[in-house]
Amino acid sequence: MTKETKMAKSDDAALAAETMAAFEAYKEANDARLADIEAKGVSDPLIDERLTRIDRQLETLSLKAARPALDGGALEATSAHDEAWGRYLRVGDESGLARLDTKSLSAGTDDQGGYVAPPELDRLIEARLTAASPMRQIASVRQTSAGTYRKPVGLGAAAAWAGETDARPETATSGLSLLEFPAGELYAMPAATQTLLDDAFADIDGWLAEEVEGAFGAQESAAFVSGDGVGKPKGFLDYTIVAESSHAWGQMGSVAGDFTAVDAADQLIDLIYAPKSQFRAGGQFVMNRRTVSAVRKLKDADGRYLWQPGTGGESATVLGYSVTEMEDMPDIGMGNAAIAFGDFRRGYLIVDRQGARVLRDPYSAKPYVLFYTTKRVGGGVQNFDAIKVMQF
Repeated sequence: MTKETKMAKSDDAALAAETMAAFEAYKEANDARLADIEAKGVSDPLIDERLTRIDRQLETLSLKAARPALDGGALEATSAHDEAWGRYLRVGDESGLARLDTKSLSAGTDDQGGYVAPPELDRLIEARLTAASPMRQIASVRQTSAGTYRKPVGLGAAAAWAGETDARPETATSGLSLLEFPAGELYAMPAATQTLLDDAFADIDGWLAEEVEGAFGAQESAAFVSGDGVGKPKGFLDYTIVAESSHAWGQMGSVAGDFTAVDAADQLIDLIYAPKSQFRAGGQFVMNRRTVSAVRKLKDADGRYLWQPGTGGESATVLGYSVTEMEDMPDIGMGNAAIAFGDFRRGYLIVDRQGARVLRDPYSAKPYVLFYTTKRVGGGVQNFDAIKVMQF
C-alpha cells in the first residue's frame, strides 16, 4: 500500500468519525428539542439554532465525503489549507497562513491586509449570490484574475460578389470594438460572537457566506440594472437610450410604451420584435413586480390575457416569453425604461474577480469579532443588439 493510499484512508476514517460525532450531537440536540416541545409546547430557540448549525456541518461533511480522491500531495496541501484557514477565522491565528507557500492564502493587500479566502468559500459565496440574484441567473458570468476584463468584439466586415476572373477590391470593414469591464469592490462586515466561533460544529464558512449574501446581493442587483460603472458594474439602463430606429452600437435601443393606450398589447409585440431574430429564441422580459401587475391586466384584441401562469415549476410567461422580476427596475412612468426584453445571457456580462478577501477584526466592536469581507465584481452590456427596452 502506498503512502498516498494510507493517507487517503486515514482521512476517510477521520471524516467518517467526524460525521458520526456530528450526527450524535444532532440526535442529542433533537431529543432535547422534542422534550421541550412535549413539556412546554414550544422548542427552545437556542436548541433550534444549534440544530441548524449542526445540520450545516453535516451537509459540509457530506460534500467533503463526495469529493473525488486527491493525490497525496494535494490532499496534504488541502488539509493544511483548511486547518490554517479555520484557525485564522476562529482564533485569529495567522501563523499557519504565513507558513503556507501559497500566494492565494498568504497575499494580503498593502492598504487593508487580510487574506484571500479559499476557493471553497469563494464558490459558496458565488452560489448564494446566484440563487439570490435574478440577473446572475439570466446573464453570462465570467471569472477573471485581472482587475479589468477586456473583450474584443467584431463589428462585422462587408462582403461583395465577384465573378471568377473579376477583380476583388478590399471590402469595407467596421473593425473591432474593445469592451472593458472593470471590477468594483463590494464589502461587508458581518459580526460574530466568540461563542459561535468556539463552537466546533459551527460552519463558519457557511455562516460568513450567508451573512454577506444579503449585503452583496442588494448592491449587485441595483448596479446590474442602473449602476454608473464608477467603482461598480455598469447597468444596462445606464447606457444612452435611443429609439430603435436610430440605434447604434454602444446605445440601448427602445420602443415607445403607453399602457393607457388601447394598443398596449401591440406595444409589447413591438418590443419582442425589436431584437434581431437570433436573440428572440433566448429572449425574456425583465420588469419589477409593480410592472408585472400592470402587464397581468393587459388583454389582446380577442380578450385573452397576455400573461399566463407558469406550470410544472416553470416561470410565468407574457406572449409566450418568460418573465424575470427585478425589483431594481424602474416603475412605469414618464421617461422610464420599465420593461426590458432580450437574450440577457448573450447581452449582459458579469465579471467576478477570483478570491474574496477576509480580514478578521476582534478589536473594533468588542465583544464581537468583525469579518471585513470584500469581493470584486464588474459588469456591463456585451452585445447591444441582444437587449431592448420599452420607454414610457
